[in-house]
Amino acid sequence: MLRQGERHVGRLLVVYVSRSDGPARAGFVVGRNVGGAVRRNRARRLMKEAWRHMMERASLGIQVVFAARPEIDGVGLRAVASDMERALAEAGALRP
Repeated sequence: MLRQGERHVGRLLVVYVSRSDGPARAGFVVGRNVGGAVRRNRARRLMKEAWRHMMERASLGIQVVFAARPEIDGVGLRAVASDMERALAEAGALRP
């Protein structure tokens, strides 16, 4: 999926978007470069919560993988949601 899809880089995360049939699906990746287990889990929870607010606006038939960048450590939900929304809009993965 990562090799076939489009890549959009944000300040806090990298978004990989691929087209397929069916409902919108998402995956979340947080590497060790973000920090220890507590920081990685917090980053994953932030990305999942931001996606929950956006998934109804997501285009049908997309598969998305969100990969956290080290800059995500210590930021809030609004910053993550804003960066995610910008990257998804740039990819054309959000309905108006």
